Amino acid sequence: MLKSMIAVFVLLLALASLAQTPSIPATDVSSAQIHAFINALPRDVVSDRPIRVVDVGGYHVGVFGVFRPGAIKQEANLHQTKVTEIYYVLKGNATLVTGGTLPDPHPLRAGSTTLQSTRIEGGVSRKVSPGDVIVIPGRTPHWWSAQDGDLEYLIFRPDPEGTIALK
Repeated sequence: MLKSMIAVFVLLLALASLAQTPSIPATDVSSAQIHAFINALPRDVVSDRPIRVVDVGGYHVGVFGVFRPGAIKQEANLHQTKVTEIYYVLKGNATLVTGGTLPDPHPLRAGSTTLQSTRIEGGVSRKVSPGDVIVIPGRTPHWWSAQDGDLEYLIFRPDPEGTIALK
């Protein structure tokens, strides 16, 4: 299932960039590489790290592995960029809230383009489980409001601004 989701994502990117010449080589990230990467992430913090980030001809696309411990309370996020996040849940069950507004937002850290808050007001809440895909456009608030244990997922990040460093 994971391989087919990745294949569909790569195909969509290829169709979107047909006008490019010459062609750009494809990038492979195997299921074994993904699982080894996520299994090596620290288990005591939220880890959202790049597995691969490539230039696809005028913009970057990143494949990130995420481990989110169930015991750590999360804040809501709003990334002030055009980067879309496409979540593909590998393990775990959780409640994801998107949209709405962040009450009393504060920067993640000085100079960050990410705003955070303790919650989202007026968003859409949904239960997610392995195999689910959620597309979160840039500038859209999102928040894991509840988790039933640890959560592992991939994030595909098309970056039209080219701000995500290549890896």
